[in-house]
Amino acid sequence: MKSTQLPVNEYASFYAPYINALGEVNLMEELEISLHDFIRFVQNIPMDKFDYRYAEGKWNIKEIIQHVIDTERIFAYRALRISRNNETPLPGFDENYYVANTEAANRSIQDLLTEFSAVRHSNLFLFKSLSEEQLRRIGIASNAAVSVRAIGFIMIGHQKHHQKVFEERYL
Repeated sequence: MKSTQLPVNEYASFYAPYINALGEVNLMEELEISLHDFIRFVQNIPMDKFDYRYAEGKWNIKEIIQHVIDTERIFAYRALRISRNNETPLPGFDENYYVANTEAANRSIQDLLTEFSAVRHSNLFLFKSLSEEQLRRIGIASNAAVSVRAIGFIMIGHQKHHQKVFEERYL
């Protein structure tokens, strides 16, 4: 499925910028392509930028990468639950609380990228294992309806959003 074919009733409006920024991409292909693009992009960031904060109270690049990893794990859990027809509404999460409780600033970039790669590869296996029916299933997360396939596109869009933030505010 292509992102441009995703009905707007399958995700909350606050996710629209992530999905709309993707253009016309295939879910399964882009999950893999964006993984490699992100790793290449981060590997080309100058070493002195990884601990840089463009303003007081803002996350550094390592913390943002950890945020992308944590968020992808949460999205994957949502996708798994909804794909398995679990109708229990899933709560939102406070990303600032999560980042404040990591040790990302003390980790190496290689370690973070290896973890990101492992999480994304795991999610690729998850999404590839799902039938069309499972991908179309809709559940409630963060008090809004969302389909499994929309979650996949949101994962990609979220990652690309932060890559753009790196370009605009950190480099």
